[in-house]
Amino acid sequence: MYALVGSTCGEVVLSLIPHFELGLWNAWLLILLMFIIVIGIPQLIFKLFFENVKVAEVSKRHSTMPQLSEQEKIINHLLTVTLLAAIGYSVFLPLRLSTYWLIAGLFIYLIGMVFGFIAIINFGTAPFDRPVTYGVYRVSRHPMYFSMFLIFIGIGVASASWVFLLLTVIWLLLSDRMVISEERWCIKTYGDAYREYMKRTPRWIVPTKYMNKQK
Repeated sequence: MYALVGSTCGEVVLSLIPHFELGLWNAWLLILLMFIIVIGIPQLIFKLFFENVKVAEVSKRHSTMPQLSEQEKIINHLLTVTLLAAIGYSVFLPLRLSTYWLIAGLFIYLIGMVFGFIAIINFGTAPFDRPVTYGVYRVSRHPMYFSMFLIFIGIGVASASWVFLLLTVIWLLLSDRMVISEERWCIKTYGDAYREYMKRTPRWIVPTKYMNKQK
């Protein structure tokens, strides 16, 4: 085992050897919390406080799939496999308790959770006949993807796992290709309103020409 990073706060090791260990305090716990807080609680909030929001319609809107090319279908399959691999690995991945890795990872994780929670609320309360452009959608065209990236990066850091971090990076790269089809669908559905939104809002927070241009 090769120690790449050390700390005085307990044993902190980013190992070249993947960890496989069943336990209660494993990364799966953070995955479960993500599903409960970011996905489950917003639906409860919609039912209790937003009478005009129909959860079934929100779910249908969110799950609407654009028409995909053959290449995009392959990317979509790879995206699903990568996500399932990360979730599956989390069952066997122990968190680095009593270490700086855990503290740093949970900080990133919580930022992602808050960002994703707000994104779901913004998405669910937006009019269906217009693109979602307010809230966290002002800083990213795809805040749900970006929040998932932060959450998974946080989990990878909290567990000091290069394997989980690698899966997260691969997932983001595949997502960067996959959202092109979603943006194409949004342009077809919302027309110039979405084109103007694309001009003023970056895809992934950072307003670089590469990330902000229509592919």
